[in-house]
Amino acid sequence: MNPYRGLAIIFGFYALGEFTSFALNLTIPGSVLGMLFLLGALLTGAVKLDWVEDEAELFIRNMSVMFVPPGVGIVSYIGLIKSQLLPISVSLLLSFLITLLVTAKTVELLRRNEP
Repeated sequence: MNPYRGLAIIFGFYALGEFTSFALNLTIPGSVLGMLFLLGALLTGAVKLDWVEDEAELFIRNMSVMFVPPGVGIVSYIGLIKSQLLPISVSLLLSFLITLLVTAKTVELLRRNEP
């Protein structure tokens, strides 16, 4: 398909999300709002999956590049991280366990309702 159309749609929804977050002074990041708007457009049929599928797969295949800036940030703040190691570790462990339990219960619920 036309790669420019797919990129324009994806970045257009990103920009819409950023604008909405800024204009309404929301605490939700604009990128998350943009993804929700795109999801809504896909579910309603306003945007066809074929229009954005190839470009979205390109972003997913190259997602590792997106982890470079956070990795640099971790190295930059290693002293702060060391001083707060216990609270960080506890919050990571708790969030992992909560995510694991919620995911397991969701799968259990969905499998129970299978035909």
